[in-house]
Amino acid sequence: MERIKGIFGDFVGRHGLGVAIYISASVLVWVIVLIALPQVAMLDYSFRHNLPPAQIGGPEDVYTISNYSYFLFGNGESFNALDTGVLFKTLFAAAIVTFIDILICYPIAFILAHSATGVAARMMVLGLIVPFWVNEILRAFAFRVIFGATGLVNGIGMGMGLWDTPVDFIRADVALYSSLTYSYILLMVFPIYNAVEALDRNQIEAAQDMGAPWWRVHWRIVLPVAKPGIASGATIVFMLTAGALAAPQIIGGPSNLWFTQLVYQWFNDASNWQRGAAYATILLGSCLTFVLLLMKVFRVPIGAIGR
Repeated sequence: MERIKGIFGDFVGRHGLGVAIYISASVLVWVIVLIALPQVAMLDYSFRHNLPPAQIGGPEDVYTISNYSYFLFGNGESFNALDTGVLFKTLFAAAIVTFIDILICYPIAFILAHSATGVAARMMVLGLIVPFWVNEILRAFAFRVIFGATGLVNGIGMGMGLWDTPVDFIRADVALYSSLTYSYILLMVFPIYNAVEALDRNQIEAAQDMGAPWWRVHWRIVLPVAKPGIASGATIVFMLTAGALAAPQIIGGPSNLWFTQLVYQWFNDASNWQRGAAYATILLGSCLTFVLLLMKVFRVPIGAIGR
């Protein structure tokens, strides 16, 4: 409490009491009204029975864990391999997309922070930002066209003689993974860029002067500085990928069901908000557990995400 008072007092000293009250009230409204209360309501829904409106609030409207037990065992006593398998497949796919984004965005962020200057730097930033002026749904359809049977990739591949018949990239989920990787590149680049930009260029030059190869320079000097940015970007990309709905609906293969699609089906197709809330809570808890576990493994403190 004393630390919070000290931070608030310092903020008042810098910006004035009116600005401090406005910012504090805005943050409280954002956190409580738009984040905490909806999550609490969703959690309460997840422990309720799916009852007709006339029975809500009556003697049958009691708390239950049946919605969570359904996720594990379905309607019977056997293990619900379908829904649990979809969850683990979604988390695995989100981890793969996050890893690919790290591999792509780390060199881009490093070049943008320490190599590109002037016009080159501005063109790189524009090249990263301008594609995101296009709506997410349109981008998903664009990837469906690019990877379709008569699309650009198959046209180039067959034209070069790499394969004779069109490859079904949609069924193989290549289009889906490519679309998700592309969609969140910007959210990975800038956290890494913000972290790497603070690195003193003299440290890199000193290591190079002493004969260190490029991979050792990055492993020993750049990556320790970039780790908070990587952790922040990876958290954002992983959570958004696991919670994606538009791309899996549009370009997901027929055999690839995303867990968010199950949540959507319970809410909209089955009109069972209670079970949909339980599935949404399971997805949120699984994602948070996975992220915290990875941060523990890679020894990244939770405070590093906010830097």
